[in-house]
Amino acid sequence: MGETIEIPERSGVAFRMAAGELLTVIDPRGEQVADLLAFNAHDVDEVISSGRTLDYAETIRLTTGHKLYSNRSNVLLEIVEDDVGVHDFLLTPCSYDTFKHFYPHLPPHRGCFGNLAAALEPYGVTPDRIPVAFNCFMNVPVDSGTGRLKVLPPVSKAGDRIVFRAAMEVVVGLTACSAPDSNGGTFKPIHYRVDSPA
Repeated sequence: MGETIEIPERSGVAFRMAAGELLTVIDPRGEQVADLLAFNAHDVDEVISSGRTLDYAETIRLTTGHKLYSNRSNVLLEIVEDDVGVHDFLLTPCSYDTFKHFYPHLPPHRGCFGNLAAALEPYGVTPDRIPVAFNCFMNVPVDSGTGRLKVLPPVSKAGDRIVFRAAMEVVVGLTACSAPDSNGGTFKPIHYRVDSPA
């Protein structure tokens, strides 16, 4: 079993995964979102796609058994375990502009977008290549009548996890989200682990 690594609150990391390896994302304290991106490690123009994934899944409720597709319709990751079942693939990573828009009374923060950009830069990913992330544990209900989105506290509890299998060699970006509403008004770390296939 691989080493469990902590992403401190309001920060992010990037790392490579080989095809077949398993990524476990853990919410160690509960009610904390982790933004996740995946790129083809050999061509970062191929990146996780919300539009392709939701189109092929025919649902916005992605969980065990669903695949996360790229902009080229290739599978990058597959969800193989999921304790929570409530995640978001609609909203973009929070950023300085998010804070100016939604939290003008708070000090601005570079958010997940800035944290992902910094972590992914050594892999050749520029800010304009950062798409909508798969937001692990984020709770974004959609009103069935009006279509209005809400951002509510995650339903994840301490120790809950989601596990992904890499379908190809990928570069992953992963954060401990920085937006107050996404995390129930508090900021906590995220843990993750990469394991070789059994």
